[in-house]
Amino acid sequence: MRNAYLIGVSLGATLFAGAAAAADLELPSQLAWTAYGTGTAGYNQSVAIGSALKNTVGTDLRVLPGKNDVARTEPLRQGKVQFSATGVGGSFMAQEGVFQFGAENWGPQPVRVLMANNGGAVGLSLAVAREACEKAGKPNCEGFEYSDLKGLRVAWVKGAPALNVNNQAYLAYGGLTWDDVEKVEFGGFSDSWAGMVNGQVDAAFASTNSGKAYEAESGPRGVFWPPIDPDNAEGLARMRAIAPFFATMTATVGAGIDDGPGAPTAGYAYPVLTAMAAQDADLVYNMTKAMVELFDKYDGAAPGIGGWALGKQNFEWVAPYHDGAVRYYKEIGAWPDAAQAHNEQLLARQAALSTAWEELKAEAPSDWAAAWDAKRRAALEAGGFEVVF
Repeated sequence: MRNAYLIGVSLGATLFAGAAAAADLELPSQLAWTAYGTGTAGYNQSVAIGSALKNTVGTDLRVLPGKNDVARTEPLRQGKVQFSATGVGGSFMAQEGVFQFGAENWGPQPVRVLMANNGGAVGLSLAVAREACEKAGKPNCEGFEYSDLKGLRVAWVKGAPALNVNNQAYLAYGGLTWDDVEKVEFGGFSDSWAGMVNGQVDAAFASTNSGKAYEAESGPRGVFWPPIDPDNAEGLARMRAIAPFFATMTATVGAGIDDGPGAPTAGYAYPVLTAMAAQDADLVYNMTKAMVELFDKYDGAAPGIGGWALGKQNFEWVAPYHDGAVRYYKEIGAWPDAAQAHNEQLLARQAALSTAWEELKAEAPSDWAAAWDAKRRAALEAGGFEVVF
């Protein structure tokens, strides 16, 4: 994958302000998004954006919480919602047709990006209950590293490959696998963090600014974010072999982090606002325009929401942008040639995966999972694309 291209554009130089911008927006009276469960950063930010839409253009945004990637993507696929504020599961993994999306009733999805939160202040990390540090012989979590999770209980969320792969990546950084820890299954993200509070599990994944993480911080067990060393080349290589979308960063916003020096960890774009390729281009254009031009109306309304700023957008991410969004970015001069070339490459990748999927359906193999894994890898290799998963 290519290095991120973070576009830096002056909002003041390209955008209308206030009422003028609102008057140019053509949005329906009602919109619906799916998002992570209540209390999460994705949900809280979606609600804040919805409030700005209502107050500025009169559009009611209904935010439907989903426990996992499939629950967030299914309404989008069925057309019951126009957009989804999702993560790497509902974007990259859905595009790739892997994990739950590799089931016969799913397959690689033609997902498209509008915008993403590339805040740089919020980490996405495998957190540990401070009580668990004691169990590992590291009082007050001093010197606790991911390798110290060996033998401890780590959350596994059903139907949420993004969360589980992320946990696996952090374990790999510490030289561990799922075989080295006790896997504790939960029905959803919120359930896993309830388990952190009540002592069912010792480690669970979240954005550092998640409401659930703040709840755990104030609970009896506390919360700790073990460090990721940007100079640990071997650990990072193991991590990125499983989750190539991670990059090292210092989180300055989050539970147990606020007002401190920051926590060295890793992160990626979250939430990611997506639509299906078939979504009306004019609607996508106006939704993208609203996200950019109403930014000052919702900025500061939820922790970490500033990462939606135009100047923080990564136009060379792992999933392609929708035609309607590209039209808007081109219109304001924020879509460089490199972004166009990268987008075309991603569209070709999706096309190769889709063709491979349809060919396999015609073959009707008896062992679908094994056959799709082989077919998918072969298609990516034949097209000269990077093979992930």
